[in-house]
Amino acid sequence: MAYAGNTGPAAIVFNAAKRAILLTGLLAFTATSALSQAAATADDTARFLASMPVSADSPLAPLTKEPSWQQHHGQFDAAFRNVEARQLSKMRAWSAANVTVRQPVLFYMFSGPDFLHANAFFPDADTYVLAALEPTGTIPDLQKIPLSSISGVLGHLRSTLRSSLAFSFFITKEMREELSASGLKGTLPILYVYLARSGKTIREVALVSLDEKGNVQPGDSAKSGARGVRIVFAGGEGRAQTLYYFTTNIANDGFRRSGFAAFCESLGVGDSFLKSASYLPHQSGFTQVRDFIVNRSATILQDDSGIPLARFDSQKWALRTFGRNVTPIGIFPEYHQPKLKELHQKGPENRLDFGFGYRHRPHEASLFLATNRDHQRPVETTSAVPATSGSAAARVEPASPQAPRPPRDLPN
Repeated sequence: MAYAGNTGPAAIVFNAAKRAILLTGLLAFTATSALSQAAATADDTARFLASMPVSADSPLAPLTKEPSWQQHHGQFDAAFRNVEARQLSKMRAWSAANVTVRQPVLFYMFSGPDFLHANAFFPDADTYVLAALEPTGTIPDLQKIPLSSISGVLGHLRSTLRSSLAFSFFITKEMREELSASGLKGTLPILYVYLARSGKTIREVALVSLDEKGNVQPGDSAKSGARGVRIVFAGGEGRAQTLYYFTTNIANDGFRRSGFAAFCESLGVGDSFLKSASYLPHQSGFTQVRDFIVNRSATILQDDSGIPLARFDSQKWALRTFGRNVTPIGIFPEYHQPKLKELHQKGPENRLDFGFGYRHRPHEASLFLATNRDHQRPVETTSAVPATSGSAAARVEPASPQAPRPPRDLPN
């Protein structure tokens, strides 16, 4: 007799129970699958890239057991312990002793993704504004990268940061090549690593852009030429801080036209930090951003590649030098400043026990600290709010069409 299936009352009850069990199992599998596919937080992504422990329930947690991540962890931990002992701890101590009045905003032009050193010298800013030509890229999503590719991604990331951790500056060509070869595009992965390794917890990440009036717009599709990211984070004390990184041209033919100048002006007076700037502030094609820094800064901390000494009015600025008086490195001999040498010779012998900028060896570096006598009162505000869509912004003047000389890549 052909088998026709169970159709009696007992069979019906049995089949119903079996369907219930199967349904329960399916729901449990679906829930587990959904959990495994839950998006990793930006903070866990940053910690994973920085070779730091992630949350126990993070979908990235199993990946930290992989040999490639364990290797990454060992190498990065050693590199950051080294840079902490050799530079960062000494930079923080020097800053605490010498930069005693700080504004809530820090401007860091020609920065690349170098949050690490900005935070070392100015750890308590409410708002950091970094600007460079390196592309921001997309928000990292490690769950879209095949497991077989993770090792290569982490290796490229270590290579990208090699010069910054060893010398305190990025080699532009090297960084560009490593970023383009990696499965992670742009500077955001580097910002993530530096935030995590600086003890920060990332709370929010959003791609943004500026309109021509300097108003912040959601997304990075603006036609103004100023696209970037806004990252809200907190340090150990839990206070919210904000980092803006903009990919934008800050030469005279782009600084105002992009809306970036108006955005910076909306933040009011801040402090400025300049390091390894390829001596671009010395050049005629960068007069607008140079004038902005001089006119809108209470304190300027820099090496000799920043604002030329001749641009400081000694009646308005108190000028101090630290470290050795050094001439520019070999590929920039034309930017030697005899007056800066005289200023060094007049001051006390204050050698720095850390490297800085192009002079990365201890006791060879020099720092130049300029404080504006009109802006040395502490500001009580806890946050700086930039212009947003619909708010008033500074009038944008047409940019003069000057063609600046492009920056040169530095040798390894």
